[in-house]
Amino acid sequence: MVERQWQFTNTEVEINMVEVVAALIWSHDKFLICQRPVHKARGLLWEFVGGKVELGEMKEQALIRECKEELAVTLTVSDVFMDVVHAYPDITVHLTLFHATIAEGSPQKVEHNDIQWITPSEIPNYRFCPADEEILNALTR
Repeated sequence: MVERQWQFTNTEVEINMVEVVAALIWSHDKFLICQRPVHKARGLLWEFVGGKVELGEMKEQALIRECKEELAVTLTVSDVFMDVVHAYPDITVHLTLFHATIAEGSPQKVEHNDIQWITPSEIPNYRFCPADEEILNALTR
């Protein structure tokens, strides 16, 4: 079952926190990033591949499903790299980033505008979703 948590803003308005999962996939010294489609919220910003956890899904199952849908690959999901909570103007997300490896397939641009393999030193060359900033800082340490 999907965890649902509540958070209160400084105006005491309840917001539903959405569970989101993403994959930290390495190939040698580079990790995979994806550029969001222009028509979606935060369009053309870069992110880790993943998406929302659906009701009845475990986080790992959701990540495997999302990567099949978005990249046409099958993942092997490992342990959690980091958890982040971020409040956007339109949504509050609880993002869980998992270490993962590609078990089958080669990443395809099924859903994203672009995909890239980058080194941590190349992070400043890309504009990422704000929820990823804490994760990116950890990767450059």
